[in-house]
Amino acid sequence: MNGDPLFSHGLSLAVWVILLVKVIAVFAIVLLSVLFMVMYERKAIARLGVRYGPNRAGPNGWLQSLADGTKLLFKEAFTVRTADKLVYKIAPYLMLVPMMVVFAIVPLGGTITIAHHTTELQLADPPWGILWLLMMSGVAVYGVMLAGWASGSKYPLLGSVRASAQMVSYEAVLGLTTATVVLMTRSLHTSAIVAAQQPGTLYDWNFIHTAIVPFVLFFIAITAEMERPPFDLLEAEEELSGGYNMEYGSIDFAWFYLAGYAALVTNSAIIVTLWFGGPDGPRIAGHSIGPFWFVLKVLIVLYVFVWIRATLPRLRYDQLMDLGWKRMIPAALAWLMIVAGFQVTNNVSGSGVAHFLVTREWGLAAIGASIVLFWLLVRAIDVGRDAATIEDAQETLAAREVSEP
Repeated sequence: MNGDPLFSHGLSLAVWVILLVKVIAVFAIVLLSVLFMVMYERKAIARLGVRYGPNRAGPNGWLQSLADGTKLLFKEAFTVRTADKLVYKIAPYLMLVPMMVVFAIVPLGGTITIAHHTTELQLADPPWGILWLLMMSGVAVYGVMLAGWASGSKYPLLGSVRASAQMVSYEAVLGLTTATVVLMTRSLHTSAIVAAQQPGTLYDWNFIHTAIVPFVLFFIAITAEMERPPFDLLEAEEELSGGYNMEYGSIDFAWFYLAGYAALVTNSAIIVTLWFGGPDGPRIAGHSIGPFWFVLKVLIVLYVFVWIRATLPRLRYDQLMDLGWKRMIPAALAWLMIVAGFQVTNNVSGSGVAHFLVTREWGLAAIGASIVLFWLLVRAIDVGRDAATIEDAQETLAAREVSEP
């Protein structure tokens, strides 16, 4: 907000009106995108499964999510007798509100002029925007944890215990990979991160500048943070009968549902902002159409999330934790150190790892050596674990043979 040209004119009545309109617009965008996303996912999964999907409510079924929301709104509300009622009611909002406020720092386009006041197509651009993103992603976990604990039931409690481990584990990966982007762009402003990826061509994106690896780690981590398949162990129906939100119904359950899809849309917008140039793209007839490119990129990222849900099976909990602690955190830390080393050595503002590989022959050798060393480390961990498992099995068999007559 501090960097918005709108505030250079002083806080006049027109400025406050424009600010209020921007707040309402961001809120409306998130809510409407959730309604769209519910149907987008259901229809995409249906097509991937060679099915029709919802096709009754509205034209071609596109009002089905509105019908479902209306049904939840008018269902009878209830509260579990053993629940902590205050925490039980607050928990859904602790998941929804952080996703709403994170969307405020997403640049949707360039600048526009309204009533002689120039303002950005972005609600707020604080100098600590990336820290705000990480902080809100950490706050969202409290909604899951408190919902499971306050329900007074064992299955939601197990889901909240899983949440405390899963989301904290992948939060480290999220922070390390985001730090890589900050290191490349040298700014915590989301608008500056977008500006650093101009003129918006494929090579200018952080996706390429950081040599793809941090993006892949970030994408996996953000999927785990949202509890999306294949990391949806917090609400695994086969194990926990629905998980942390099992004891919720009516409008309270609708808030959880809304929060989940709001997180999906918001984090897809964050991915586009950090890695794919945000609203920047080719001009059409000399005119910038940033919002169009932004929406197009977000839709592609959303489809990837849907595609993953439709194709990948759920991980076991031990596989989930093994992937986070033994694979992704070391990989994210190693790549952050590699990028930092390249930045110091190259000492050219805005040039990334990909540029370094093109201009320095030994840069490719350093990347290759790092990957080989990391792979050897992972293999050593796997071999040691397998050997320990085999040894334990042999000891168990030996003890059984001794005890049997």
